[in-house]
Order: sequence, then C-alpha cells, then structure tokens
Amino acid sequence: MADENNIGPVAAVETTDAEAKTPAVKKQRSPQRQKTAAEPARAASEVAAAKSPAAKPRTYSEQEKAGKLKLIETEITKGKSTLKDAIKTAGISEQTYYNWKRTATPAVQKNEKAAPAGDELADLVQLEEENEKLRKRLAEKLRAENTVLRKRLGLD
Repeated sequence: MADENNIGPVAAVETTDAEAKTPAVKKQRSPQRQKTAAEPARAASEVAAAKSPAAKPRTYSEQEKAGKLKLIETEITKGKSTLKDAIKTAGISEQTYYNWKRTATPAVQKNEKAAPAGDELADLVQLEEENEKLRKRLAEKLRAENTVLRKRLGLD
C-alpha cells in the first residue's frame, strides 16, 4: 500500500491517458440525405421556381423568326452544316424551328397563288362556260321531272 501515498506520478499518468484517448478534433459528418417524403416537396418547389417570372421563355418577333429561318436555310443549302447544327447555331430548339416553319409556310401558300398562263386561262374559261351550261340543263331536267311527279300525285 505504499503506492497510495505516492499519488503525484500516478495522477499524472492518468491525465496523459485521458488526453491520448480523446481526439483533439472531432470528425465532421457529411449531411444526411433527406427522406423520400421530402423529395416531392423539393420537386414542387423546383416547379414553382420554373414558373417564376425570371424563367419566362424568350419571345421572338416575326422579323427575328424569319431571319433565323433564312439563316438556317442558307447554311443548309450552302452545305456549311447539317440541319441540327444550323438550328443550334441559330440558338433555338428543333421543335421551335419546326413550329416556326409550319406556321410560316401556310401563310406564304395562301397569299401566293400561281397565276395561270395564257393557254391555261383560256382552258379555264372554256371549262367554266361548259360547267354553267351543264348546270342549266340539269336544272331544266329536274324541273320537268318535278312537274311530272306533281301531276301524277295530283298536287297541281
């Protein structure tokens, strides 16, 4: 029991052991992943962010649309690039290109009707005259049949 009287060195040993067991810097944990129930809420917030005024799609004027369509067509006809590459260089999506092209061409087709040539015009006039004669003959024939039927039924 002689050791009980000698407390000094033993206490020093115990404190050094305690210092050795506890690390000076704690290890940092990475943040835990949220549970699946929280993911739909996050997706809803992303949708709301997409609908915000800052995320409005760019609108182009008719002149800008026509200019981009012409630029794409000239690049394709000159053989500089493929259709997809030309669309990308114009800065629009493929779907936008096809929508613009679809809406631009019917307007051109409606406004521009090819004028018939001299021979075609004469043929057209002749066909219209013949059509008018046939209509008159058909109307006369129907009137005659109508009167015959009225006489048979005794309506006249």
